[in-house]
Amino acid sequence: MSKKLELKIRECKARIAVIGLGYVGLPLAVAFAQKGFRVLGIDTSVQRIERIKKRESYIADVTNAEISRLMHSGHLAVDTQFDLMADADVVIICVPTPIKRKYTPDISYIVKAVRSIAQHIRPHTLVVLESTTYPGTTDELIKPELERSGMVAGKDFHLAFSPERIDPGNPDFKVTQIPKVVGGMTERCTLLTKLLYGQIIKNVHAVSSPKVAEMTKLLENSFRIVNIGWINEIAQMCHKLGIDVWEVIEAAKTKPFGFMPFYPGLGVGGHCIPEDPLYLYWKAKRYGFNSKFIKLSADINAHMPNYCLHRLCEILPKPLAQARILVLGATYKKDVTDLRKAPALKLIELLKAQSQVDYFDPMVPYLKLNGIDLVAVKLTPITLKKYDAVVVAVDHTKVDYALVLKHSKLIFDTKNIYKDARSKKVVKL
Repeated sequence: MSKKLELKIRECKARIAVIGLGYVGLPLAVAFAQKGFRVLGIDTSVQRIERIKKRESYIADVTNAEISRLMHSGHLAVDTQFDLMADADVVIICVPTPIKRKYTPDISYIVKAVRSIAQHIRPHTLVVLESTTYPGTTDELIKPELERSGMVAGKDFHLAFSPERIDPGNPDFKVTQIPKVVGGMTERCTLLTKLLYGQIIKNVHAVSSPKVAEMTKLLENSFRIVNIGWINEIAQMCHKLGIDVWEVIEAAKTKPFGFMPFYPGLGVGGHCIPEDPLYLYWKAKRYGFNSKFIKLSADINAHMPNYCLHRLCEILPKPLAQARILVLGATYKKDVTDLRKAPALKLIELLKAQSQVDYFDPMVPYLKLNGIDLVAVKLTPITLKKYDAVVVAVDHTKVDYALVLKHSKLIFDTKNIYKDARSKKVVKL
């Protein structure tokens, strides 16, 4: 029967259900639908489903026109009901995997999704987990849950892990342009999963097991959190030594081998970098291994908003309690609307507790979360002159930085926007 599924995949006739329509699931569902597969997107959020049915995208990498065209052609459908996936040949899980308390993973979304799938799974279905998780999740959690149906993984149904590699808002690397890693419970599971993703992605790399694929994702993200933590520590060190860290990085970049530039800032945001390495930290601890690099890097990055607040207090001409501060940028990275774990929000929270603070972000017209209730100010000469300092927290493209430089009294630049400016009013991280 797996030959029949293989043929369906090759001919783009396999019915695919994507569970979770967030920044990973929706672009993936759209990509398969554009290839000609009939895709059912399932999400427990009624609001998300209603927006898609209205042909409205809430993901930067997916346009309203794409959704409208695919739903009109019948290649994409969405719903909140899991029983509708009963006819699926392939089920892809793209649900959130947050941290529920310090350094402890929350896999409840995966568990709920898998238990719902187990109620409706048919023989010879291919189930793929994309949600980032700790090594061993596919073997130790998903396999037993699905086998409660009476079927055996690798024999009666196929099971694999393929880590998501989405970079939201990056126009150069859409979901179909990023190489994919796949690891199945058996060679046949791996072959079918590789074949599936090969229909929409040119480069698919197979590994020997789901556990290797799970570890691959965590290595990628841990590599980043460690290097970001290191450069943030270097930035603090350089400040103590009276050295421009940005100039140091530019000089180091001239080496054509053995160096990759990372840049300091307010910390790390989004889901992947702040949280995913902690899944590995947690799993390693259960095996008696203490990952000092991950823990230290996470702590350094989490402290950066506090450090930047301290630096701001040092350069202000008056006490912070008497100052008015404008923060430029609120999202977790440039040119996206995503606020998840955004370190700029932490800085705004800290400032709000001790001073008068406002913000401007071309991507986010208002903030109403984490105790923050603010509407973005208008960036005008009159507005800028009201503030004792402007903090460049996010380097959005659609900001008139020349206007900010001309009309601000003091600028604390955490993103090196003003790397060529010789104005004394600019102080860099």
